[in-house]
Amino acid sequence: MKDSESWERARIGRPPSELAGEVEARILEAAARVFLARGFDGASIGEIAEAARAGKATIYARYLDKEALFAAAFLRRLSQRNLRLETIAPTGATVEERLARIGAALIEESLSDDFLGLLRLAIAEARRRPDLARQVMRQARERGGQMIAHMLTEGVGGPDLGDKAPAAARYFAEVVLLPFLMRALAEEDVGLLRAEIAEHAKSRARFFLAALRNGGLGE
Repeated sequence: MKDSESWERARIGRPPSELAGEVEARILEAAARVFLARGFDGASIGEIAEAARAGKATIYARYLDKEALFAAAFLRRLSQRNLRLETIAPTGATVEERLARIGAALIEESLSDDFLGLLRLAIAEARRRPDLARQVMRQARERGGQMIAHMLTEGVGGPDLGDKAPAAARYFAEVVLLPFLMRALAEEDVGLLRAEIAEHAKSRARFFLAALRNGGLGE
């Protein structure tokens, strides 16, 4: 079985020039497009290299195999989502309103076609490539949790969460995002789901604050 750390290894040497970052971005963008269009099995390193205007050797110098490339492409999409979320100011007169703003933004950004499409591919490969699926889902939880913890502690102005911030972030993501994500992955109409986001985010913000007040996060 492959070492799970191999999924996160991108480079195996120093970049040949100052343009290495731009080349890598092209590779990962092309990989995401090809995987979404062809599926995991249908995508080839050759087609990805052509779409990225890069050689196959350039890709293999950075990524161990197609699975590692897929994981890196997904994580790039995840990072882009998180960066967009971090630019959102959680506006509102109350803590509940600001939490609802964060929750609504989290759902909106997670219902993009690209994000959902790559997540569906990872889930579809879980039976044959469990390490890949586990890695993608773990990174989604961990990186999403870190981003939400930062937003909760820096932007909401609510209770001091202290060392409970990571647990609070995971709990918030689960109660706010998970129901919508599961419905979207089950192919419910995303347009109809979006119409429910605002009210759902408000109710989940109230639920989350009640859990905080009543010790629902545990110790």
